[in-house]
Amino acid sequence: MEAREWTAADAARVLRVPSSASHKYSRGVVSLRTGSPRYPGAAVLGVEGAARTGAGMVRWIGDPDVARLVLQRRPEVVTSDGRTDAWVVGSGTDARTRSGAERAALLETLRIEGTPVVIDAGALDLAAEARGPFVVTPHDGELKEVRIPLGLGVDDIEGDPLSERLERGFDERLLVVRETAVALGGVVLLKGAVTLVASPTGWWTAVRAGTPWLATAGTGDVLAGVIGALAAAAAAEGPIDAEDLARVAATGAWLHGHAGRLAARAIDGPGRPITALDVAEHLPAAWAAAPLSAP
Repeated sequence: MEAREWTAADAARVLRVPSSASHKYSRGVVSLRTGSPRYPGAAVLGVEGAARTGAGMVRWIGDPDVARLVLQRRPEVVTSDGRTDAWVVGSGTDARTRSGAERAALLETLRIEGTPVVIDAGALDLAAEARGPFVVTPHDGELKEVRIPLGLGVDDIEGDPLSERLERGFDERLLVVRETAVALGGVVLLKGAVTLVASPTGWWTAVRAGTPWLATAGTGDVLAGVIGALAAAAAAEGPIDAEDLARVAATGAWLHGHAGRLAARAIDGPGRPITALDVAEHLPAAWAAAPLSAP
């Protein structure tokens, strides 16, 4: 199947450039319930991704010890509840060890009507509870966490046929992503060398902006923050639906991938090793690569 590739020009149509009338609230407020005492870095990286993608305000909600690390890196972050245009949840958490209180807090967030949510990592098993619009951001190994509660992955528990399907090539991977999106009623972004994005309406695209150097710890946390910031900016202007959010997610993947290429110096050559923070720090330069128009 021919890929509908998401390009810099596509991304430019989604990215919002501030005008002289803009203020922090009009640019979008993104809140993150991410990280944990066991994985505090995920909170720091997600916040960094959101801040460097242009969020008007970033909130982080969670453990006070983790909050101190977040504030050391980004002192402008607000660590209390308040106005929120989009949420990011799950990065740096583990469904197997979460408390009942943490589960209840996640479900409360997922069930908010009309506020976009980016669902990552340790919250993927609760995605079927989300009211939308929402996007899940699994890698191959995490996709079954989304599918099993939907009844799609009952055979994945033994023998792992899902992994076999995902290894058959582009067409089969796309079929898996699209069928998952329809059953879920939300956007699915499957991370990989080619990132696939599909909405429950049938819309889909492929993002090839990245580099193999992005296969390193923490880059997915950055990506979740990037998508959250873009979703907040879109929602601050008015309600968005699943297909709008799918375009936002594809744009986030494009920005993240291009930032990875810039960090690795992989534009005209094989590149070099990078870290997740390197990717976040190159997000503003990735913005500059999109053919943006003045507001």
